Amino acid sequence: MSFRAHQHNPAELVEQTFSRIQREQMVDVPILNPLLAVEAIDFQRWQAHWLGIVITPWCMSILLLPGTQENWVDAGQNKRRFVKFPAGDFPFLGGAEAELGEYQSCSLFSPMDRFPTQREATQTARASLIGLFSVPAAASVSGTEKPMEKPGLSRRRFFALR
Repeated sequence: MSFRAHQHNPAELVEQTFSRIQREQMVDVPILNPLLAVEAIDFQRWQAHWLGIVITPWCMSILLLPGTQENWVDAGQNKRRFVKFPAGDFPFLGGAEAELGEYQSCSLFSPMDRFPTQREATQTARASLIGLFSVPAAASVSGTEKPMEKPGLSRRRFFALR
């Protein structure tokens, strides 16, 4: 696998790489959504590396690219590793392309037939990034917890439920 640290935002390079993949490898693939184009969404620094989403006519994935060699965890080609975010642990698959070097991806959608416009795909990508960095609500929705106003609930038990 070729390691390449990206000092500058790799969004343009991501778009060029996935556009090439579309032209060279995905031309006759029947799952392509012809209403969508390759687009890199909101690449930003995260733990010294680059994180963003790539939209393609065949998939939408979170991408993680090395910003430095320090703290980069090599997943290995087509190997999976879990990355911890505020929303939980997400599986990322290792990959490499000549232009990008090593990267890791977490598939969000494939195929992309549920998106009737590029705008809806872009909005979904941005909402996904917001969700990735959001802490899930601690309250249970299963209904198995006792209501807090129930008689006999001590102060200690109240704080233990939170």
